[in-house]
Amino acid sequence: MQSELPPDLPAFELEVATLQPLAGFSLDARVLGRADYVMDAESSLSPTDLALGWQAMADPAVLSRMRIAQSARWYSYRWEGEAPLPPEQIHRSSANMHMIPFDGRVAHTLRKVREGDRVRIDGWLVEATTPQGRHWRSSLTRSDAGNGACELIYVCAIEIEGTY
Repeated sequence: MQSELPPDLPAFELEVATLQPLAGFSLDARVLGRADYVMDAESSLSPTDLALGWQAMADPAVLSRMRIAQSARWYSYRWEGEAPLPPEQIHRSSANMHMIPFDGRVAHTLRKVREGDRVRIDGWLVEATTPQGRHWRSSLTRSDAGNGACELIYVCAIEIEGTY
């Protein structure tokens, strides 16, 4: 679920970046994969990416026919033979999402998330600007793919609701 911003919502000032909220965001999804980063320029802001699937991309029968991978802040998938879903449906029901933890509690829960978990995430889609002038902007649609299609989420709450 993506929602409009409250009219008076200010930017979030962090030590490593200013986060301009773009939309409210809530998601229930299956974790398709996770990648942790410590050496790239963005890792001080977003140390974890989660590849997430919902609707058909949370179905174990579909996922059993696919290989999911993450690398260098990208999420990719492959299959052999006939596609388990039309590619447009895969794009609309999965994404790589960059997680910015709100606080230590959220960071702790993020560290416990594993592939196959069902998670609930609540927060804000944001655009980050560093003091050095670097920009990193969230996608605002779930139907895109490729460069710029990832969501950048300021995660205010995350719950692990079990496994699929």
